Amino acid sequence: MERLSTTTMLPDTFQGTRDDIAGQIGLIWQQTKAPLIVPLLKLLLVVCLVMSLMLFMERVYMGIVIVFIKLFGRKPEKSYKCESMRDDLELGHSAYPMVLVQIPMFNEKEVYQLSIGAACGLSWPSDRIIIQVLDDSTDPAIKELVELECQRWASKGINIKYEIRDNRNGYKAGALKEGMKHSYVKLCDYVAIFDADFQPEPDFLWRTIPFLVHNPEIALVQARWKFVNADECLMTRMQEMSLDYHFTVEQEVGSATYNFFGFNGTAGVWRISAINEAGGWKDRTTVEDMDLAVRASLKGWKFVYVGDIKVKNELPSTFKAFRYQQHRWSCGPANLFRKMAMEILRNKRVSLWKKLYVIYSFFFVRKVIAHTVTFFFYCVVLPATVLVPEVEVPKWGSVYIPSIITLLNAVGTPRSFHLLMFWILFENVMSLHRTKATLIGLLEAGRVNEWVVTEKLGDALKMKSGAKAPRKPRFRAGERLHLLELGVGAYLFFCGCYDLNFGKNRYFIYLFLQSFAFFIAGVGYVGTFVPNS
Repeated sequence: MERLSTTTMLPDTFQGTRDDIAGQIGLIWQQTKAPLIVPLLKLLLVVCLVMSLMLFMERVYMGIVIVFIKLFGRKPEKSYKCESMRDDLELGHSAYPMVLVQIPMFNEKEVYQLSIGAACGLSWPSDRIIIQVLDDSTDPAIKELVELECQRWASKGINIKYEIRDNRNGYKAGALKEGMKHSYVKLCDYVAIFDADFQPEPDFLWRTIPFLVHNPEIALVQARWKFVNADECLMTRMQEMSLDYHFTVEQEVGSATYNFFGFNGTAGVWRISAINEAGGWKDRTTVEDMDLAVRASLKGWKFVYVGDIKVKNELPSTFKAFRYQQHRWSCGPANLFRKMAMEILRNKRVSLWKKLYVIYSFFFVRKVIAHTVTFFFYCVVLPATVLVPEVEVPKWGSVYIPSIITLLNAVGTPRSFHLLMFWILFENVMSLHRTKATLIGLLEAGRVNEWVVTEKLGDALKMKSGAKAPRKPRFRAGERLHLLELGVGAYLFFCGCYDLNFGKNRYFIYLFLQSFAFFIAGVGYVGTFVPNS
């Protein structure tokens, strides 16, 4: 039997162009576009537009609620009794509740003195407060430094405990859980938690504890974060914009409407009995704080967010640290949603509306839809319509809704309004990582329980000295190339070139700018220049 030639395996239409690979690809594209590509792209477009509408309605709803809160002055101090605590001549200091302050840390060489010093500087009767440093450090030198710092404060009369364990099981959740097992904790009524880079003001407890003392139904009082290094670089300014919206709108709305929001893991005070009733700290996901908050809420406990109380902390100022943080913050909630969705639905202690709010608004729209629609619509489907002109994106979906969502997100940080375009490009790049992490969490794939402690550079110390010297633009190089970013960047650049040369010139400026942003992330370079304004 004669051997078949390779050309006989191709249709006749391909015979004349077998040496022209580009021509063959073009023919394949033309033959598959109408029956396959166009219907598939139309379907994806509809799905993306539906998700965009869901996110749009969520943003508008929260915008209306926050306007109502501001207009009518619905502050926590007016909704709950929070009278200042006063001395009792008969009971003395025993009239004050016993407060535990926990500081979990891991190899925090740059900031351990800062956090321990701030905690020890909290104003509260000295015999009614215990500072507990939970040191999971693996570096013996750092452990010794932290222990010496604790001893230094103990010599000044501060009731401070230095606690270590022989493993890191459960990471932060494991450390907090282990810390609650000590006998002296049984004497405490409330526990304040601060991560290693957080610096509470001395009056923090005087402003938060009264909410818990006078309102037995409240389990958590959450304060706002204040970023000491927001002006460190362009990347930290972008983070500030996103997190300011989270605190100014999302946390405020959740507190005012359903008495529920996700505990931020730090800068908050818990009622210890509520923690115990909810089942304590669990390490089944990388968002042990959110896990505890959801379980406590299902037990009927209420949360209060007090935005006027601000706790200084540090933002990640390297792209590598930020990527790891965002993986944890995106993967963890998605994984928790997978684990708790049915438990929330079956719960009988909270109202139907609150269950719907937690499942649909808090988890599905904000933790799943927000990430996936940002990446798939603006970085995949919208650019693809340039290559397939048969698929038209309505102007309300490509311009109006994204513009309104962006403007609503910008209300939290009006000083950075002029950086809005950079924020859009930055968020679209990060949506790739967040979407990937979200899918890992939903599917419980390989990196679902990956926990990398966010690197702190001690920027808080640098920023303490008022005015900053002017700095020149600089760039930081990554350790390796990131092929996903480079691949998406190449795809967007190709779509931009096609739109400019053969298309309707609708999106080529956006596509070129966005591809450039992906290329920067892909090669690991992050520009750190920030305008003074």
